[in-house]
Amino acid sequence: MKTEDKLLLRALRGETLPVPPIWMMRQAGRYLPEYKATRAEAGDFLSLCYNPDLATEVTLQPIRRFGFDAAILFADILLVPQALGADLWFVTGEGPRLSTVTTPADFAKLGPAEDIHETLSPIYQTIRNLRESLPAEVPLIGFAGSPWTVATYMIAGQGTPDQGPAHALMKENTALFEKLIDLITEATILYLSKQVEAGAEVVKLFDSWAGSLDGLSYAKYCIRPTAKIVSRLRERWPDLAIIGFPRGAAPDGYAAYAKHTEVDGLAIGGEMDADWAVENLQPFVCVQGNLDQTLLVEGGPRLVSETKRIVKAFSRGPHIFNLGHGITPDADPDNVKRMIAAVRGG
Repeated sequence: MKTEDKLLLRALRGETLPVPPIWMMRQAGRYLPEYKATRAEAGDFLSLCYNPDLATEVTLQPIRRFGFDAAILFADILLVPQALGADLWFVTGEGPRLSTVTTPADFAKLGPAEDIHETLSPIYQTIRNLRESLPAEVPLIGFAGSPWTVATYMIAGQGTPDQGPAHALMKENTALFEKLIDLITEATILYLSKQVEAGAEVVKLFDSWAGSLDGLSYAKYCIRPTAKIVSRLRERWPDLAIIGFPRGAAPDGYAAYAKHTEVDGLAIGGEMDADWAVENLQPFVCVQGNLDQTLLVEGGPRLVSETKRIVKAFSRGPHIFNLGHGITPDADPDNVKRMIAAVRGG
């Protein structure tokens, strides 16, 4: 199949389709028994990310099981800080941990952006594997964390409820904070460029903690770095499809993000009112979203009715059906099938 005929890419070019293409954030993951088996074979999460054969396998699993309209690379947003020289490990049941960057001496321990590729070369191999293995009609989405979100983890050393350590460094040592943002931005450009070279047809930027920024800080540390990444990628690939996700931003923040970054697709969280998004976002950008992911645990009639409501609400413009955030480990795979059937008219 020609690239231009793939449903996801048609939607991202602004085409209104009779049935929206569908994929899910975290579609390869712990809700699938076959993923758990492959994870056990790998030994741990990072070993799975860095094993091209096994990472290829888990990326393909939801495509085989559900027939999604896109695959997304199996990796993690914190591989970039690791490639820059940060220590990274995962604590079972608690999530990621990193060595922190809170002083100039900490920053000096990081390497230059140009040196990330040796560490990340297995990720590029996974992409090459996937381009050979995916069905012809299924495009591959590469991704990275946005600079603000990656910086919050690097500064705090872990996820935090309010990103307080990053906000504190932003105020107390603005110069150091901005040097870190600039380094992550440059590394992200290089990382995504290698992903596209390896075969990614779409890239997505996850700004998972954008909602804790407001006003000038949102413009400076969410929108501006994202716009730079998009611009630099488009210098080489003018037609590259790019999706952004400023999760938790205020409605007008989503609109500003779409306008100033010039992404092709805007992923919206589950809290976003569909009618507002149809009126204020969809005329300018392909909207991706936004089913409440907890419905894939709950199931039942509400799952079907909410799925159909979202499809209908966005039916007059370009739309990619997705969740408002990632699918959770306790989701029922049978509910995923029900959701897909509801999207596709079953």
